[in-house]
Amino acid sequence: MSAAEVETQPQQETTNGTSKYDVPEIELIIKASTIDGRRKGACLFCQEYFMDLYLLAELKTISLKVTTVDMQKPPPDFRTNFEATHPPILIDNGLAILENEKIERHIMKHIPGGYNLFVQDKEVATLIENLYVKLKLMLVKKDEAKNNALLTHLRKINDHLANRNTRFLTGDTMCCFDCELMPRLQHIRVAGKYFVDFEIPTHLTALWRYMYHMYQLDAFTQSCPADQDIINHYKLQQSLKMKKHEELETPTFTTSIPIDISE
Repeated sequence: MSAAEVETQPQQETTNGTSKYDVPEIELIIKASTIDGRRKGACLFCQEYFMDLYLLAELKTISLKVTTVDMQKPPPDFRTNFEATHPPILIDNGLAILENEKIERHIMKHIPGGYNLFVQDKEVATLIENLYVKLKLMLVKKDEAKNNALLTHLRKINDHLANRNTRFLTGDTMCCFDCELMPRLQHIRVAGKYFVDFEIPTHLTALWRYMYHMYQLDAFTQSCPADQDIINHYKLQQSLKMKKHEELETPTFTTSIPIDISE
């Protein structure tokens, strides 16, 4: 398996040769790029849990190792250990957790600091639910009705952020809902523009301010796939092939904001 370039390790201070921080090492196995088979791929759940764990590593409650696996050519040791299972896969002290719901539960209940990420907010949970489904419908149907359905949903998220007047979805501290929403917004932004020329309207200022704050965070930028990988993710779903020159492009990352953001 190929190790991702980004690993977050708490600084280990030592006293008389003993580590000051006795933190568990967590490994997260994520899907690699479908273009080069090495860099981070465009799996939404992989990025979501990468962000969750990155935040905990920044707090020094864990050390985090991230490993990418090329699922088009999985190495023999991966097949031996996990058979047909697809990432994300979380490994904690030799224990492999394979299903998304079980990964979330494990982070919340068994990883130091994880409980604080999982804020209970039914309104926010309902608000961001099914956003990704609307993106996929828009990409498949390519009609105005599906565009409008996605726009209506984005407007509701914008209004929520404007009404709460907080930096993130539930307050001024990131939580699991932000780690779920922002990767989906990035896919909407990149894939929507590429396939159907869809753009998030500039008048949704609260939503753009939210995205601006997310773009400032290492938890997002270090886990974010390249634009080309997001695009190829949906090309593969539509049985379209990447053009050769696209495969050779230097990876780009769309993180600009089309409006002026006043802090």
